[in-house]
Amino acid sequence: MQADRPLWVPDSAILERSPMAQFMAWCGQRFGRTFADYDAFHDWSVADRSDFWTGLWEHCGVIGERGERALINGERMLDARFFPDAKLNFAENLLRKSGGGDALIFRGEDKVSYRLSWDELRALVSRLQQALKAQGVGVGDRVAAMMPNMPETIALMLATASLGAIWSSCSPDFGEQGVLDRFGQIGPKLFIACDGYWYNGKRQDVDAKVRAVARTLGVPTVIVPYAGDSAALAAAIEGGVTLPDFIAGFDAKPLAFERLPFGQPLYILFSSGTTGVPKCIVHSAGGTLLQHLKEHRFHCGLKEDERLFYFTTCGWMMWNWLASGLAAGATLCLYDGSPFAPDGNVLFDYAAAERFAVFGTSAKYIDAVRKSGLTPAKTHDLASLRLITSTGSPLSPEGFSFVYEGIKSDVQLASISGGTDIVSCFVLGNPLKPVWRGEIQGPGLGLAVDVWNDEGQPVRGEKGELVCTKAFPSMPVMFWNDPHGAKYRAAYFERFDNVWCHGDFAEWTAHGGIIIHGRSDATLNPGGVRIGTAEIYNQVEQMPEVLEALCIGQDWEDDVRVILFVRLAPGVELTEELTKAIKNRIRIGASPRHVPAKVIAVADIPRTKSGKIVELAVRDVVHGRPVKNKEALANPEALDLFAELDALKT
Repeated sequence: MQADRPLWVPDSAILERSPMAQFMAWCGQRFGRTFADYDAFHDWSVADRSDFWTGLWEHCGVIGERGERALINGERMLDARFFPDAKLNFAENLLRKSGGGDALIFRGEDKVSYRLSWDELRALVSRLQQALKAQGVGVGDRVAAMMPNMPETIALMLATASLGAIWSSCSPDFGEQGVLDRFGQIGPKLFIACDGYWYNGKRQDVDAKVRAVARTLGVPTVIVPYAGDSAALAAAIEGGVTLPDFIAGFDAKPLAFERLPFGQPLYILFSSGTTGVPKCIVHSAGGTLLQHLKEHRFHCGLKEDERLFYFTTCGWMMWNWLASGLAAGATLCLYDGSPFAPDGNVLFDYAAAERFAVFGTSAKYIDAVRKSGLTPAKTHDLASLRLITSTGSPLSPEGFSFVYEGIKSDVQLASISGGTDIVSCFVLGNPLKPVWRGEIQGPGLGLAVDVWNDEGQPVRGEKGELVCTKAFPSMPVMFWNDPHGAKYRAAYFERFDNVWCHGDFAEWTAHGGIIIHGRSDATLNPGGVRIGTAEIYNQVEQMPEVLEALCIGQDWEDDVRVILFVRLAPGVELTEELTKAIKNRIRIGASPRHVPAKVIAVADIPRTKSGKIVELAVRDVVHGRPVKNKEALANPEALDLFAELDALKT
């Protein structure tokens, strides 16, 4: 592949008939504007947010009363309010469709598979809605769920939202303290958990953990049958009941939806919690709905009845993002378990069988497929697949190349970035623009995204902080247990006045795209020069000898030196020759400043439940500082490997 040519270019049909192109033309006619191209359309969407978001509401047919005003206090980030007179219900907008077509398709590894039609989903939500209401769940109450990514979880969320209650979830692989660190802060009225789950071909027992969490929360508990004995587990919990018994007394009837203000809390999501107790980030029903409609229907081009898949757990915001695909009339393809069980073909088997249109995953997964030697382009019929999205960490240039060489040559690849903080994306795919190797295509509509230097000035051609300079609908409503907003302001507005600072180290490209170089709080600063860790990973993780890497800055002799930890492939040793090869690869591929002072082999690298490596936690361990919340990690024992490394003492 030639570096000076894009990997993918939209053809004339996409440029004329894609939902994005149609929306752009519609907005031009509706508001008397002429847009020469997407960049002009984006500029307008930021300059006239009232018209843009009003147009999106109208064009998408949002169910609810919009009211007269689209935006008040728009120039003050923390005081801005979108659609302050509106009334709507999130679940009503996701359940607008009915009939016998597939709404949800589920696979739990190779152990469980079933599907629900739109009518079946609506019937289940109706019964759950009645049961929740009988339990006393109402507007503003919290429902907390420790659940796999399965249809019942979607239905429970929709029933909760239909009543105006607030949904919060995590995955069942969280430890007891990790669950309590989250749900213990929000005072749920009801706790929901599975009776076990499948991972890597084996049943994972959760009985003791569920009993302990239920006992501490002290609220009624619903046990959802999946991979264990739900009746026995429910019987062992005071106030416990199985899901079938919970809804047994209720027959399906027409759904009722509580329409509430645009800013009504819908979700409580949690920060990773690797530097302390997780922050409880509250997102609104209206902001989440509009932002997801925009991203699904226009940036992803999602159409009614298309298959939407994202490999995610219920502890990652991509689950919330995936669920909203119902509002576009899409069929959600759910998967729970290991993406390599029984082997690395499992997700591509699923994609081929169900004819995915959109395949969402993580950069780590794409890299793992590449290193496994799989080439789905040769082994699977992926004719229906038109969009692959990648997030969780920056996708390397080599990852881009592999998608086109090993998965599908004519697919749009959208690296996307945003996060739990906004339950959506700041920068993402764009079906009207080319895909360039290693680049995110650009900012989302309605988002005033920029890159600023330390002095608060916009920069081009150099790295800086990713910021958003104007308010947008999916900003958090608040943090839970933050009555005066101090934690909220500190999280995003401490760096620059009246400007959202996201905490990503980013750079504009010559094509108008974005490169994310990692978290800015994890950037390296040797000799006073800021270096993004992703730039190092992009080099070293392409070497077959290296499975995974983690890089930190170690305080050393009144400066900072770069330390690179590597997890090596089976049977590989970190010889002097391999160390030189790693450093040389980084020197040539990145720059001499990126070359680590030391390369150290470790048996494992700590990561969060969603697969993100935890540079800050390792940095704390290396400097002898306590890690405040190991429960947030999928493999907390890995941190111990970094505590007393002799190589760090010289």
